[in-house]
Amino acid sequence: MPLEERIAEELKVALRHRQIARGVAILTGARADLMQIQPDTPNAASLLLLLAQWVDVGYPDEQLLGTLLQRFSPECRKKLCVDDYLRLRMAEASRALLTGEADAAIEALDFVLKTERNFPDPGLAAMAHFWKGRAHRKKGEYETSLQHLVRACELAEESKDELLKAVIQIQESWLLFQSGKRRDAMQLLAHAENVLKTTDHYIALGNIESARGRIVRRSGEYEAALEHFTRAVAVYARGDPNHRNLARTLVNASYVRRLLALQIRKRIDRGVQLGRARSTPGTRPPMNSREALRMRYEQLSQGAIQDLIQARDLYALHANRDGFGRVALNLGYLHLDRGEIDQSALDADEAYHLGLQQKDHILMARARILEAAIENAHVEEQTGEDADIALHAARAREYSEEALGLARETQNRRLLAGACIALGMTAANDFFREWETARRFASDAAELIGPGENDHIVEDLGVLKTKIVQMAGIDETLRSWSEGLVGGKTFQQITEEFAEIVIPKVWMREERKISRVAESLSVSPKKVRRILRNAGLLGRS
Repeated sequence: MPLEERIAEELKVALRHRQIARGVAILTGARADLMQIQPDTPNAASLLLLLAQWVDVGYPDEQLLGTLLQRFSPECRKKLCVDDYLRLRMAEASRALLTGEADAAIEALDFVLKTERNFPDPGLAAMAHFWKGRAHRKKGEYETSLQHLVRACELAEESKDELLKAVIQIQESWLLFQSGKRRDAMQLLAHAENVLKTTDHYIALGNIESARGRIVRRSGEYEAALEHFTRAVAVYARGDPNHRNLARTLVNASYVRRLLALQIRKRIDRGVQLGRARSTPGTRPPMNSREALRMRYEQLSQGAIQDLIQARDLYALHANRDGFGRVALNLGYLHLDRGEIDQSALDADEAYHLGLQQKDHILMARARILEAAIENAHVEEQTGEDADIALHAARAREYSEEALGLARETQNRRLLAGACIALGMTAANDFFREWETARRFASDAAELIGPGENDHIVEDLGVLKTKIVQMAGIDETLRSWSEGLVGGKTFQQITEEFAEIVIPKVWMREERKISRVAESLSVSPKKVRRILRNAGLLGRS
C-alpha cells in the first residue's frame, strides 16, 4: 500500500474514533511526506480534505494546509474530476472558516452542496453541512445555521457516527439557547459530553464547558460562568496550549471579570453614598470593608486585562484578525469603565475596522455601541465647549443608529437590544433629552430580552429606564396625563408607567420593605420586585 494511502487510512480511523493525540502524532510523523503532495499526487484532494478535518479537530499546523492548497492553481483545477474538485473546495472552506472568512466558507460550501446533492459518503455531506452551519452562526444567521446543523446530525446518524453527531450537537445547543430553550441546550451539552468523555477530543470537551459558561452568564451567574471558562481553558491547554479556542475563552473570561468588577464598584459607590448620609461631624466611616472591595475590584480589572493580553498573543500566532477585534472591543470597555475615554475610543475604532475587514456585522455593531457610549460619556461629562458637546451628541446618534442597522442584518436579538439601549441612552443624554424617543427604544429593548435573562444588558436597560424617569420629570408626565395627552399609549401602558414612578418612591418611604409596599398599594410582591429590578434599585439573584 502506498504511503499516502496507509497514512490516510490510519487518519480516518483515528478521526472516526476521535483519537486526537494519535492522529496528531501520525500527522507530525508524516509531515515531510505530506509536504511532497502535488496536484498530480494520487488522491491529493482527498488527502487535503482529510488534513483540513484534522486541523479542525486539533492538528496545530494550519500553515501546512494553506501551503498545500496554494499549489492547486486555476489551471490545475480545470483538470480535476468533479469529486476531487468538490473535496478541494471543502478544504478551502474549512481554511476560510478558521481564518474568520465566513462569506468565503459559505460560498464554497454552498457550491459543494448544490453540485453534489448525494455524496457517496454521508460523513462528508455531514461535514459540509456542519461547517456551513458554523459559518452562518458566525454571521448571526441563526435560523439557517440551525437548519444545516440539524441536517448534519441526521447525516451523521445515517453513517452511524455518534461521536460526530455529539460534536455537532454542541453547536446546535447554542442555537437552542439563543432561541430561549436553555434547558434543552444544557441537556444537549450533557448528552454530548457523555458521548465524548471517553475520547481525548479536547476541543469539543472545552467547547462544552465554554458554552455552559456563556449560558449561565446570561442569567447573571457570573461566578459560575467564570468557573466554567476556567475549566474550558484548562481543557484546551491540555490538548494545545496555543489553540485559538483557548484565546476565545480567555476573552469570555475577561468579559465576566469585568462584569464582576462593575458589580463591586457599584457596591463601593453605594457604600460611599450611605457613609455620607449616616456620618456625623467629626466621625469617619469604617474603611476596612471598603478597602477590601477596592482591592477586589483592582484584582478583577487587572485579571481581565491579563486575560486579554494573553488572548491577543495567541491570536497573533494564528494571525486571526477576528480575534484581535474581540480583544480590542473588550479592552475598550475596560478603559471606558476606568474613565480612560480617549484610549477606549482608539480601541473601539480598531474593533470596528477589523470587523469591517472581515465583514463581521456583529463585531461592527458592538464596536458602534461602544463608540456611542463613549460619545455619550463626553456629553454627560461636558468635555469641551458647547460646539464640542453638540458634535459628541451627533456622533452618539450616528453610531447608535448604525449599530441598529448592522444588528438588523443579523438574527442576534441581544445585539439588537443592545443597539436599542444605545439609541435610548443617546436620546436621553443631556443634549437631546428626547424622552419619548428614549422610552420607545427602552420598550423595544425590553421586548427583545428573553425570560430568565438577568445579566448586564438587563441592568443597562434598568439604568436607561431610571434615567428617563428621573430626568424627564415626573411632574411633566403627570401633567400631560391629566390633560389627556397620552401619546398614543394604551391604558395598560400608562398604568405600568405610573407604577414605575410610584412604587420606587413608596419603597423608599417604607424603609425598602417589599412586603410593606405590596400591602400599602394592594399589588403583588412579585410586581414590586420586577419594577424595582427594572429601575436598577434591587439586586438580581
